[in-house]
Amino acid sequence: MRKKVILFLISQSITLFGSTLVQMAVVWYATLLTSSGVWVAAFSVCSYLPQFLVSFWGGVWADRFPGKRLIAGADAAIAAVTLAMATAIPHIQDRTILLFLLLLMSAVRSLGAGIQTPAVHAALPRLVPEEQLMRANGINAALQSLVQFAAPAAAGAVLVSFSLRSTLLIDVLTAALGIGLLCMVPLPFRRLPEEKTSAFQELKSGISYAVSNRDVGVLLLIYGGFVFLCVPAGYLSGLFVSRIYGESYGYLTAVELAGFAGMTAGGLLAAYSGQSRKKARTLRNSLTVFGAMAVLMAVSSRFIPYLILMAVYGVALTGVQTSLTTLLQEKTETFMQGRIFGLFSSMYSGFLPLGMAVFGPLADHIPLRILMVLSGAALIGLGKCSCTIRCLAKT
Repeated sequence: MRKKVILFLISQSITLFGSTLVQMAVVWYATLLTSSGVWVAAFSVCSYLPQFLVSFWGGVWADRFPGKRLIAGADAAIAAVTLAMATAIPHIQDRTILLFLLLLMSAVRSLGAGIQTPAVHAALPRLVPEEQLMRANGINAALQSLVQFAAPAAAGAVLVSFSLRSTLLIDVLTAALGIGLLCMVPLPFRRLPEEKTSAFQELKSGISYAVSNRDVGVLLLIYGGFVFLCVPAGYLSGLFVSRIYGESYGYLTAVELAGFAGMTAGGLLAAYSGQSRKKARTLRNSLTVFGAMAVLMAVSSRFIPYLILMAVYGVALTGVQTSLTTLLQEKTETFMQGRIFGLFSSMYSGFLPLGMAVFGPLADHIPLRILMVLSGAALIGLGKCSCTIRCLAKT
Protein backbone atom coordinates (compact mmCIF):
# COMPACT_ATOMS: atom_id res chain seq x y z
CA MET A 1 0.00 0.00 0.00
CA ARG A 2 2.75 2.45 1.01
CA LYS A 3 4.75 1.74 -2.16
CA LYS A 4 1.73 2.41 -4.38
CA VAL A 5 0.97 5.73 -2.68
CA ILE A 6 4.60 6.89 -2.82
CA LEU A 7 4.88 6.01 -6.52
CA PHE A 8 1.62 7.78 -7.27
CA LEU A 9 2.57 10.96 -5.39
CA ILE A 10 6.07 11.04 -6.91
CA SER A 11 4.67 10.60 -10.41
CA GLN A 12 2.34 13.55 -9.92
CA SER A 13 5.11 15.68 -8.38
CA ILE A 14 7.34 15.06 -11.39
CA THR A 15 4.64 16.12 -13.86
CA LEU A 16 3.76 19.11 -11.65
CA PHE A 17 7.41 20.19 -11.74
CA GLY A 18 7.42 20.21 -15.54
CA SER A 19 4.09 22.02 -15.72
CA THR A 20 5.13 24.69 -13.22
CA LEU A 21 8.47 25.09 -14.99
CA VAL A 22 6.73 25.82 -18.31
CA GLN A 23 4.09 28.09 -16.80
CA MET A 24 6.71 30.25 -15.08
CA ALA A 25 9.03 30.28 -18.10
CA VAL A 26 6.32 31.27 -20.58
CA VAL A 27 5.07 34.16 -18.43
CA TRP A 28 8.62 35.40 -17.82
CA TYR A 29 9.45 35.05 -21.50
CA ALA A 30 6.40 37.10 -22.50
CA THR A 31 7.18 39.69 -19.82
CA LEU A 32 10.77 40.21 -20.94
CA LEU A 33 9.86 40.10 -24.63
CA THR A 34 6.98 42.61 -24.48
CA SER A 35 7.13 44.46 -21.14
CA SER A 36 3.35 44.54 -21.57
CA GLY A 37 0.84 44.06 -18.77
CA VAL A 38 -1.76 43.12 -21.38
CA TRP A 39 0.26 40.13 -22.58
CA VAL A 40 1.02 39.00 -19.02
CA ALA A 41 -2.69 39.25 -18.15
CA ALA A 42 -3.56 37.29 -21.30
CA PHE A 43 -1.23 34.46 -20.30
CA SER A 44 -2.71 34.45 -16.79
CA VAL A 45 -6.24 34.16 -18.21
CA CYS A 46 -5.21 31.36 -20.60
CA SER A 47 -3.56 29.51 -17.71
CA TYR A 48 -6.67 29.49 -15.49
CA LEU A 49 -9.88 30.12 -17.44
CA PRO A 50 -9.85 26.90 -19.57
CA GLN A 51 -9.12 24.85 -16.44
CA PHE A 52 -12.05 26.52 -14.70
CA LEU A 53 -14.40 25.74 -17.58
CA VAL A 54 -13.38 22.11 -18.11
CA SER A 55 -12.99 21.10 -14.44
CA PHE A 56 -16.76 20.55 -14.17
CA TRP A 57 -16.62 18.00 -16.99
CA GLY A 58 -13.31 16.61 -15.75
CA GLY A 59 -15.04 15.69 -12.51
CA VAL A 60 -17.79 13.86 -14.42
CA TRP A 61 -15.23 11.91 -16.44
CA ALA A 62 -13.32 11.03 -13.25
CA ASP A 63 -16.46 9.23 -12.04
CA ARG A 64 -17.12 7.61 -15.41
CA PHE A 65 -13.67 6.41 -16.47
CA PRO A 66 -10.60 4.85 -14.79
CA GLY A 67 -8.52 7.58 -13.14
CA LYS A 68 -5.22 6.19 -14.41
CA ARG A 69 -6.32 6.57 -18.02
CA LEU A 70 -7.55 10.12 -17.45
CA ILE A 71 -4.39 11.24 -15.64
CA ALA A 72 -2.01 9.58 -18.10
CA GLY A 73 -4.08 10.69 -21.10
CA ALA A 74 -4.16 14.33 -19.95
CA ASP A 75 -0.40 14.26 -19.28
CA ALA A 76 0.29 12.74 -22.69
CA ALA A 77 -1.90 15.28 -24.49
CA ILE A 78 -0.21 18.18 -22.70
CA ALA A 79 3.22 16.74 -23.54
CA ALA A 80 2.24 16.31 -27.20
CA VAL A 81 1.11 19.93 -27.52
CA THR A 82 4.25 21.13 -25.72
CA LEU A 83 6.48 19.02 -27.99
CA ALA A 84 4.73 20.43 -31.08
CA MET A 85 5.36 23.96 -29.81
CA ALA A 86 9.02 23.19 -29.08
CA THR A 87 9.41 21.80 -32.60
CA ALA A 88 7.78 24.86 -34.18
CA ILE A 89 9.69 27.58 -32.29
CA PRO A 90 12.83 27.59 -34.52
CA HIS A 91 10.64 28.12 -37.59
CA ILE A 92 8.64 31.08 -36.22
CA GLN A 93 10.17 34.46 -37.03
CA ASP A 94 7.27 36.78 -36.22
CA ARG A 95 7.18 37.70 -32.52
CA THR A 96 3.41 38.25 -32.42
CA ILE A 97 2.67 34.89 -34.02
CA LEU A 98 4.97 33.21 -31.49
CA LEU A 99 3.17 34.86 -28.57
CA PHE A 100 -0.26 33.86 -29.88
CA LEU A 101 0.89 30.27 -30.35
CA LEU A 102 2.26 30.25 -26.80
CA LEU A 103 -1.13 31.55 -25.64
CA LEU A 104 -2.83 28.70 -27.47
CA MET A 105 -0.42 26.20 -25.93
CA SER A 106 -1.12 27.60 -22.44
CA ALA A 107 -4.87 27.27 -23.00
CA VAL A 108 -4.59 23.64 -24.13
CA ARG A 109 -2.32 22.83 -21.19
CA SER A 110 -4.87 24.42 -18.88
CA LEU A 111 -7.61 22.22 -20.36
CA GLY A 112 -5.47 19.16 -19.62
CA ALA A 113 -4.98 20.30 -16.02
CA GLY A 114 -8.76 20.66 -15.67
CA ILE A 115 -9.17 17.00 -16.60
CA GLN A 116 -6.21 15.73 -14.59
CA THR A 117 -6.69 17.52 -11.24
CA PRO A 118 -10.13 16.10 -10.27
CA ALA A 119 -8.95 12.61 -11.24
CA VAL A 120 -5.88 12.93 -8.98
CA HIS A 121 -7.93 14.10 -5.99
CA ALA A 122 -10.48 11.33 -6.53
CA ALA A 123 -7.73 8.69 -6.86
CA LEU A 124 -6.15 9.13 -3.41
CA PRO A 125 -9.15 7.80 -1.41
CA ARG A 126 -9.00 4.65 -3.57
CA LEU A 127 -5.35 4.11 -2.62
CA VAL A 128 -5.34 5.17 1.03
CA PRO A 129 -7.48 4.01 3.99
CA GLU A 130 -9.69 6.79 5.35
CA GLU A 131 -7.70 7.07 8.59
CA GLN A 132 -4.52 7.76 6.57
CA LEU A 133 -5.97 10.34 4.17
CA MET A 134 -4.76 13.35 6.16
CA ARG A 135 -1.23 11.93 6.20
CA ALA A 136 -1.27 11.23 2.45
CA ASN A 137 -2.61 14.71 1.68
CA GLY A 138 0.05 16.20 3.95
CA ILE A 139 2.83 14.36 2.14
CA ASN A 140 1.34 15.42 -1.18
CA ALA A 141 1.21 19.06 -0.03
CA ALA A 142 4.84 18.93 1.11
CA LEU A 143 5.95 17.45 -2.23
CA GLN A 144 3.98 20.07 -4.18
CA SER A 145 5.51 22.86 -2.10
CA LEU A 146 9.00 21.55 -2.79
CA VAL A 147 8.19 21.39 -6.48
CA GLN A 148 6.80 24.93 -6.51
CA PHE A 149 9.90 26.07 -4.65
CA ALA A 150 12.29 24.43 -7.12
CA ALA A 151 10.47 25.08 -10.40
CA PRO A 152 10.87 28.90 -10.55
CA ALA A 153 14.61 28.63 -9.85
CA ALA A 154 14.96 25.91 -12.47
CA ALA A 155 12.93 27.93 -14.98
CA GLY A 156 15.19 30.95 -14.49
CA ALA A 157 18.35 28.86 -14.80
CA VAL A 158 17.17 27.14 -18.00
CA LEU A 159 16.03 30.40 -19.61
CA VAL A 160 19.34 32.09 -18.80
CA SER A 161 21.56 29.18 -19.84
CA PHE A 162 19.56 27.72 -22.69
CA SER A 163 16.21 28.79 -24.19
CA LEU A 164 12.43 28.60 -23.94
CA ARG A 165 12.53 25.61 -26.31
CA SER A 166 14.76 23.73 -23.86
CA THR A 167 12.28 24.45 -21.07
CA LEU A 168 9.44 22.99 -23.12
CA LEU A 169 11.47 19.85 -23.86
CA ILE A 170 12.15 19.38 -20.13
CA ASP A 171 8.38 19.32 -19.57
CA VAL A 172 8.01 16.60 -22.22
CA LEU A 173 10.65 14.56 -20.38
CA THR A 174 8.99 14.99 -16.96
CA ALA A 175 5.63 14.00 -18.45
CA ALA A 176 7.14 10.79 -19.84
CA LEU A 177 8.73 9.98 -16.46
CA GLY A 178 5.51 10.73 -14.58
CA ILE A 179 3.40 8.58 -16.91
CA GLY A 180 5.93 5.75 -16.65
CA LEU A 181 5.74 5.73 -12.85
CA LEU A 182 1.96 6.04 -12.90
CA CYS A 183 1.71 2.94 -15.08
CA MET A 184 3.39 0.98 -12.26
CA VAL A 185 0.62 1.90 -9.80
CA PRO A 186 -2.47 -0.36 -9.71
CA LEU A 187 -5.23 2.22 -9.28
CA PRO A 188 -8.57 0.64 -8.27
CA PHE A 189 -11.67 1.70 -10.17
CA ARG A 190 -15.15 0.40 -9.46
CA ARG A 191 -17.34 0.92 -12.50
CA LEU A 192 -20.91 1.75 -11.51
CA PRO A 193 -23.88 0.11 -13.28
CA GLU A 194 -24.45 1.76 -16.64
CA GLU A 195 -27.23 4.32 -16.66
CA LYS A 196 -28.58 6.13 -19.64
CA THR A 197 -27.60 9.60 -18.47
CA SER A 198 -25.73 12.27 -20.36
CA ALA A 199 -22.58 13.93 -19.08
CA PHE A 200 -24.61 17.10 -18.63
CA GLN A 201 -27.10 15.27 -16.41
CA GLU A 202 -24.23 13.86 -14.36
CA LEU A 203 -22.80 17.34 -14.02
CA LYS A 204 -26.17 18.57 -12.74
CA SER A 205 -26.32 15.68 -10.32
CA GLY A 206 -22.88 16.64 -8.97
CA ILE A 207 -24.01 20.23 -8.37
CA SER A 208 -27.25 18.98 -6.79
CA TYR A 209 -25.23 16.69 -4.53
CA ALA A 210 -23.04 19.59 -3.39
CA VAL A 211 -26.14 21.68 -2.68
CA SER A 212 -28.05 18.93 -0.85
CA ASN A 213 -25.05 17.63 1.13
CA ARG A 214 -24.55 20.46 3.58
CA ASP A 215 -21.06 19.46 4.65
CA VAL A 216 -19.76 19.23 1.09
CA GLY A 217 -21.44 22.46 -0.02
CA VAL A 218 -20.08 24.47 2.90
CA LEU A 219 -16.57 23.06 2.43
CA LEU A 220 -16.60 24.12 -1.22
CA LEU A 221 -17.80 27.61 -0.29
CA ILE A 222 -15.14 27.89 2.40
CA TYR A 223 -12.47 26.99 -0.16
CA GLY A 224 -13.75 29.53 -2.68
CA GLY A 225 -13.80 32.25 -0.03
CA PHE A 226 -10.35 31.24 1.18
CA VAL A 227 -8.82 31.42 -2.32
CA PHE A 228 -10.45 34.80 -2.98
CA LEU A 229 -9.39 36.34 0.35
CA CYS A 230 -5.78 35.10 0.28
CA VAL A 231 -5.00 37.21 -2.82
CA PRO A 232 -3.95 40.48 -1.07
CA ALA A 233 -1.43 38.97 1.37
CA GLY A 234 -0.43 35.99 -0.78
CA TYR A 235 -0.58 36.57 -4.51
CA LEU A 236 0.10 40.32 -4.22
CA SER A 237 3.00 39.83 -1.81
CA GLY A 238 5.54 40.82 -4.48
CA LEU A 239 3.73 44.11 -5.01
CA PHE A 240 3.58 44.70 -1.26
CA VAL A 241 7.29 43.98 -0.75
CA SER A 242 8.36 46.21 -3.64
CA ARG A 243 6.28 49.10 -2.29
CA ILE A 244 7.18 48.78 1.38
CA TYR A 245 10.69 47.31 1.52
CA GLY A 246 12.16 48.19 -1.86
CA GLU A 247 12.40 46.92 -5.42
CA SER A 248 14.94 44.14 -5.06
CA TYR A 249 15.08 40.67 -6.57
CA GLY A 250 16.72 39.60 -3.30
CA TYR A 251 13.66 40.64 -1.31
CA LEU A 252 11.27 38.94 -3.71
CA THR A 253 13.32 35.74 -3.70
CA ALA A 254 13.46 35.73 0.11
CA VAL A 255 9.68 36.04 0.32
CA GLU A 256 9.17 33.12 -2.08
CA LEU A 257 11.65 31.02 -0.08
CA ALA A 258 9.94 31.82 3.23
CA GLY A 259 6.47 31.08 1.88
CA PHE A 260 7.36 27.76 0.27
CA ALA A 261 9.45 26.71 3.28
CA GLY A 262 6.40 27.30 5.47
CA MET A 263 4.16 25.36 3.08
CA THR A 264 6.59 22.43 3.06
CA ALA A 265 6.74 22.47 6.87
CA GLY A 266 2.95 22.58 6.98
CA GLY A 267 2.71 19.53 4.72
CA LEU A 268 5.19 17.60 6.86
CA LEU A 269 3.27 18.61 10.00
CA ALA A 270 0.01 17.38 8.47
CA ALA A 271 1.71 14.11 7.50
CA TYR A 272 3.08 13.67 11.03
CA SER A 273 -0.34 14.21 12.61
CA GLY A 274 -2.13 12.37 9.82
CA GLN A 275 -4.20 10.07 12.03
CA SER A 276 -5.76 12.94 13.95
CA ARG A 277 -9.54 12.98 13.77
CA LYS A 278 -9.80 16.67 14.58
CA LYS A 279 -9.60 17.83 11.00
CA ALA A 280 -12.40 20.38 11.44
CA ARG A 281 -10.52 21.96 14.32
CA THR A 282 -7.36 22.00 12.18
CA LEU A 283 -9.31 23.77 9.44
CA ARG A 284 -10.75 26.40 11.78
CA ASN A 285 -7.43 27.03 13.53
CA SER A 286 -5.52 27.21 10.25
CA LEU A 287 -7.98 29.75 8.82
CA THR A 288 -7.67 31.84 11.98
CA VAL A 289 -3.86 31.74 11.98
CA PHE A 290 -3.78 32.42 8.24
CA GLY A 291 -5.94 35.53 8.66
CA ALA A 292 -3.96 36.71 11.67
CA MET A 293 -0.68 36.42 9.74
CA ALA A 294 -2.15 38.50 6.91
CA VAL A 295 -3.03 41.25 9.39
CA LEU A 296 0.36 41.12 11.11
CA MET A 297 2.24 41.16 7.80
CA ALA A 298 0.26 44.26 6.82
CA VAL A 299 1.40 46.17 9.90
CA SER A 300 4.97 44.84 9.95
CA SER A 301 7.50 47.63 9.44
CA ARG A 302 10.64 45.46 9.16
CA PHE A 303 11.50 42.86 6.57
CA ILE A 304 12.85 40.04 8.77
CA PRO A 305 9.68 39.87 10.94
CA TYR A 306 7.67 39.97 7.71
CA LEU A 307 9.59 36.90 6.43
CA ILE A 308 8.92 35.01 9.67
CA LEU A 309 5.23 35.84 9.43
CA MET A 310 5.22 34.73 5.79
CA ALA A 311 6.67 31.35 6.79
CA VAL A 312 3.93 30.85 9.41
CA TYR A 313 1.44 32.02 6.78
CA GLY A 314 2.69 29.19 4.53
CA VAL A 315 2.27 26.61 7.32
CA ALA A 316 -1.32 27.75 7.88
CA LEU A 317 -2.05 27.77 4.15
CA THR A 318 -1.09 24.10 3.87
CA GLY A 319 -3.14 23.35 6.98
CA VAL A 320 -6.21 24.82 5.32
CA GLN A 321 -5.66 22.98 2.04
CA THR A 322 -4.89 19.55 3.50
CA SER A 323 -7.73 19.59 6.03
CA LEU A 324 -10.24 20.82 3.43
CA THR A 325 -9.16 18.19 0.90
CA THR A 326 -9.27 15.40 3.48
CA LEU A 327 -12.69 16.44 4.79
CA LEU A 328 -14.10 16.53 1.27
CA GLN A 329 -12.66 13.09 0.50
CA GLU A 330 -14.19 11.68 3.66
CA LYS A 331 -17.60 13.32 3.33
CA THR A 332 -18.14 12.61 -0.37
CA GLU A 333 -19.40 9.21 -1.50
CA THR A 334 -17.03 7.32 -3.79
CA PHE A 335 -19.26 7.46 -6.87
CA MET A 336 -19.46 11.27 -6.62
CA GLN A 337 -15.86 12.21 -5.77
CA GLY A 338 -14.77 13.02 -9.31
CA ARG A 339 -17.58 15.53 -9.79
CA ILE A 340 -17.09 17.12 -6.37
CA PHE A 341 -13.35 17.53 -6.92
CA GLY A 342 -14.13 18.94 -10.35
CA LEU A 343 -16.08 21.63 -8.52
CA PHE A 344 -13.24 21.94 -5.99
CA SER A 345 -10.73 22.57 -8.79
CA SER A 346 -13.11 25.09 -10.35
CA MET A 347 -13.30 27.02 -7.08
CA TYR A 348 -9.54 27.59 -7.27
CA SER A 349 -9.28 28.34 -10.98
CA GLY A 350 -12.33 30.61 -10.76
CA PHE A 351 -11.90 32.51 -7.50
CA LEU A 352 -8.17 33.16 -7.93
CA PRO A 353 -8.57 35.20 -11.15
CA LEU A 354 -11.64 36.86 -9.61
CA GLY A 355 -9.59 37.86 -6.58
CA MET A 356 -6.82 39.20 -8.80
CA ALA A 357 -9.35 41.14 -10.86
CA VAL A 358 -10.85 42.70 -7.72
CA PHE A 359 -7.86 43.29 -5.46
CA GLY A 360 -5.30 44.05 -8.18
CA PRO A 361 -6.97 47.27 -9.39
CA LEU A 362 -8.02 48.17 -5.82
CA ALA A 363 -4.36 48.04 -4.77
CA ASP A 364 -3.69 51.00 -7.08
CA HIS A 365 -6.25 53.14 -5.23
CA ILE A 366 -6.33 51.73 -1.69
CA PRO A 367 -3.18 51.04 0.37
CA LEU A 368 -2.37 47.35 0.17
CA ARG A 369 -1.90 47.30 3.95
CA ILE A 370 -5.60 48.09 4.36
CA LEU A 371 -6.64 45.39 1.88
CA MET A 372 -4.47 42.85 3.71
CA VAL A 373 -5.98 43.78 7.08
CA LEU A 374 -9.55 43.59 5.76
CA SER A 375 -9.03 40.27 3.98
CA GLY A 376 -7.20 38.85 7.00
CA ALA A 377 -10.05 39.85 9.29
CA ALA A 378 -12.51 38.23 6.88
CA LEU A 379 -10.44 35.00 6.93
CA ILE A 380 -10.49 34.99 10.74
CA GLY A 381 -14.26 35.44 10.55
CA LEU A 382 -14.49 32.58 8.06
CA GLY A 383 -12.70 30.33 10.52
CA LYS A 384 -14.93 31.37 13.40
CA CYS A 385 -18.31 31.58 11.67
CA SER A 386 -21.06 29.53 13.25
CA CYS A 387 -22.10 27.77 10.03
CA THR A 388 -18.61 26.32 9.66
CA ILE A 389 -18.61 25.08 13.27
CA ARG A 390 -22.06 23.51 12.95
CA CYS A 391 -21.28 21.91 9.61
CA LEU A 392 -18.09 20.24 10.76
CA ALA A 393 -18.80 19.66 14.44
CA LYS A 394 -19.27 15.93 13.91
CA THR A 395 -15.81 15.48 12.44
